[in-house]
Amino acid sequence: MFPVLAAILIAIALFAGVGITTVGPGGVFVTAALYRLTNLSSAAVAGTASATFIATGLIGSIVYARSGELTTGPARKATILLSGTGIVGALAGTRVNLVINDQLFGVLLSVFLASVGVLLAYRELVGIKPRGLLGETAIQRHIILAIVGGSIGILGGMLGIGGPVVAVPVLVALGMPMLQAIAVAQVQSIFLALFATIGYLIVGAVDVTTAVLVGIPQLIGVLAGWYVAHQVSPRRLRIALAGILVVVAVIIPL
Repeated sequence: MFPVLAAILIAIALFAGVGITTVGPGGVFVTAALYRLTNLSSAAVAGTASATFIATGLIGSIVYARSGELTTGPARKATILLSGTGIVGALAGTRVNLVINDQLFGVLLSVFLASVGVLLAYRELVGIKPRGLLGETAIQRHIILAIVGGSIGILGGMLGIGGPVVAVPVLVALGMPMLQAIAVAQVQSIFLALFATIGYLIVGAVDVTTAVLVGIPQLIGVLAGWYVAHQVSPRRLRIALAGILVVVAVIIPL
């Protein structure tokens, strides 16, 4: 790998790490960069990106546990449900990835990035009123969380996008506080990424060298992002991220 390309990937990974613990979306930038800037196959892109999310999810979970977002009963229950169903979804997602070609993978990734960018911008500029569904009966809450967890797992396993990018906006829309949603999503991402990585390792679709190259700066970004999330209002960052996501979505298919 050329030094310039390595430097670009490191910079993107650092930025991605900040996004992960600040607003949720972040890891997708690593996935997009690996697809657009390297010669990795779509399976290797998803597998390599997923491998980096194991460590970022672990560090993110630790720092949010220390700040208290994971100490309540509802948060722990949500974490268990999302993680359990996410594992099943992640394994299914890896199977789907292996039967689609690189071009279709790029289109799906592009559509996903654009959708997340638009949703993020809409949430900040217009507002999404929480529906309070997580405050309904226990059975309803469990069913909703199971569906959300499984769906996130499929997307994460198939595209190598991690979990927080989807989990955070969905959980907030369902009535969970922002920081708690980010914290819960961090824990889920550990299991989702771990089992997705296992699925890709089985078929040799994980580039370990590249995973280390982008994984270390991404971890540094995760720690920095947690600090930012507790010190300042990240609204401007979320709006900026939304715009960048849409731009990246347009560039990917070119």
